[in-house]
Amino acid sequence: QVQLVESGGGLVQAGGSLRLSCAVSGGTFSSYVMGWFRQAPGKEREFVARITRSGISTYYADSVKGRFTISRDNAKNTVYLQMNSLRPEDTAIYYCAADKAGAGSRDPAEYDYWGQGTQVTVSS
Repeated sequence: QVQLVESGGGLVQAGGSLRLSCAVSGGTFSSYVMGWFRQAPGKEREFVARITRSGISTYYADSVKGRFTISRDNAKNTVYLQMNSLRPEDTAIYYCAADKAGAGSRDPAEYDYWGQGTQVTVSS
């Protein structure tokens, strides 16, 4: 059974930074395209970033481009999200997800496995 466990969320002031981690177990991590999504209260889950199996290519939502960086360590079965210059509108529960087929989608429905989420709160 594939399990994803996020960590690193918390409360930070606007302009600050956080680094989220997502540890994957029970599957073949290097075969998954990995993504980060977020969901704010009353809103739909939205794409944040994704990274290809090798880690060579990354893709971002326009709202986080230039501020967030996704990376992965296939030896540690872990994907990261470095978040800089945080804004109050970044406040949400952040989820990591794994895509077995590797379609490279921004659609949450294309992802097969999900973590439980970690709360990120940015105060103004």
